[in-house]
Amino acid sequence: MEDILAIVLIFGGGSAFLLAISPVGRAIADRIRSGGQVSGQESVERLHETQQAMLEDLEAVRQELGEVQERLDFTERLLAQHREAGRLPVAEGPTQPPARGS
Repeated sequence: MEDILAIVLIFGGGSAFLLAISPVGRAIADRIRSGGQVSGQESVERLHETQQAMLEDLEAVRQELGEVQERLDFTERLLAQHREAGRLPVAEGPTQPPARGS
């Protein structure tokens, strides 16, 4: 019984310590300190800041996507030019087989 209690205390204490130093533990501690209440104004300000940050990130992603699309179009044009240059020219008019030397 003492062995099980020692194991529980060791792992439980270690888990509690890791939780305490993690961001989740800090958030829980802040909530306990503030009595579990966050003012409405602070909450709205946080949501607005988060929304602005997400909109900025979305705009950056859209700009990067536009650049990638331009690069893809350029690459496709280069490949098309390379394929056209590699083709043999089409013969014009009737062609005659070469004469055999008899």
